[in-house]
Amino acid sequence: MNVAQALADRSARNNWQHNPAYLVGSSSWTHGQVHGLAARAATVLAERGVRPRQHVLLSMPDGIAWIATFLALARLGAVAVTTNPRLTVVDHTFIAEDCRAQLVITDSPERFDGVRCLDAGELLARAETSPLAAAQAVPAHAPLYVQYTSGTTGRPIGVPHRHADLEHYHRAVGSAMLHMTEADVSLSVSKLHFAYGFGNSFVYPLLSGSAAVLLPEHPAPSTVAEAIDRHLVSVLHAVPSAYANLLAEIDGQRFPSLRVAVSAGERLAAELGKRLTDILGAPVLDELGCTEVGGAFCANTLDSPGPGTLGFALPGYQVRLRDDSGRDIVDCGVDGELWVTGPTLLAGYLNQPERTAQALRDGWLNTGDRAAFDDRGRLIHKGRKDDLEMVGGITVDPVEIERILDEHPTVQESAVAAIADQRGATKLRAYIVPTRHAEVQDLERELLDLVRDRLAPFKVPRSVAVVTALPRTGTGKLRRFILRSGTW
Repeated sequence: MNVAQALADRSARNNWQHNPAYLVGSSSWTHGQVHGLAARAATVLAERGVRPRQHVLLSMPDGIAWIATFLALARLGAVAVTTNPRLTVVDHTFIAEDCRAQLVITDSPERFDGVRCLDAGELLARAETSPLAAAQAVPAHAPLYVQYTSGTTGRPIGVPHRHADLEHYHRAVGSAMLHMTEADVSLSVSKLHFAYGFGNSFVYPLLSGSAAVLLPEHPAPSTVAEAIDRHLVSVLHAVPSAYANLLAEIDGQRFPSLRVAVSAGERLAAELGKRLTDILGAPVLDELGCTEVGGAFCANTLDSPGPGTLGFALPGYQVRLRDDSGRDIVDCGVDGELWVTGPTLLAGYLNQPERTAQALRDGWLNTGDRAAFDDRGRLIHKGRKDDLEMVGGITVDPVEIERILDEHPTVQESAVAAIADQRGATKLRAYIVPTRHAEVQDLERELLDLVRDRLAPFKVPRSVAVVTALPRTGTGKLRRFILRSGTW
């Protein structure tokens, strides 16, 4: 099989060729145009030497170039390595080296030194006059793309997924959870390079014949509201922080076109979920997924809503809770580690056999989440078992930030935590214990500038709190959960 050809055939078979597929600003592309553009872009890439199973790195904002390039690489049997275009040059360089990228397709070639680059605009321009490329036949389990997730050390780790995985994603979420049809219009605040955004804006629209609105930049709440009204969005995907900001700025504005909203990326507070449902006038469904699975594996659904919970395992997936001794937990209300298995579970991390062995046990993944069952068997999320923070749906390693803060000569020790603001949106806050007699008047500005120079924008704390000590256990371990409460 080849998923790019399978999607094109599905579109033709269901007469979706003239249906809108992607809406970007004032421009739109039908399903037929998208698949045709991708097939011609594949010819251009083949002429540039792209071959089956080669890794090609994508670094560009959401747009038709992203969609067409991904499908073109799939058509050739190559492997797309999707990355956040806002990463630092250091992070991009590491990923390109780690995956042994043969080519980078980007709108910012100057960010990649020593790697062959192709400008995304040039690719599309050349594709307009190129012939259609035939699809390369590949096995269903052949690698299709690699997404990078942050590990506990802060170093990105590659997660490969297969051509066959996309059908399973859609069966679980697009179909069973959301009942998507060709009449739907989706909008995802999370971007295509994330597992959450990839399903929302790529998989479900192309497999349901529906349309998706693509916003190239990270949108302000007013931009999201305007796009919902303008395009009559029926399915909205966002993270709790984005929803909290939207509610704070829309001043009671209603969106009659919405039929369902989806929340993922971090825990949806029960009160925020209730407010969202009341204001949006549509059910808000909380889901849980991870890059290792490729999408959501547990969620509330339109058929079985469960506010305040994560619902049940989605079709094709199984979950279990285990205690610290590795025994299964079946009683309700007992916290345990959350494990998952299913058809899209990664076979192994890219170039990380030791990390793979740690995460996988007999075909089950330790997600790193803690959860409990309620009296109906629904999952209730209890947070992460490690110290990774979720901010705006993005996993951030606070230790990576703390190491940089500690380099400042007036910092004795530091800690970083995600704090909910008055809207309920999570923001990073740095807690600093200064050295004795340190001058702290300009310390916040200096520290934020220091981090900003070294890390991607989403890793820069929004505020700095100067404290006399950090909360620690009797053995000296940081009690980060106290910092997260915002009361320290």
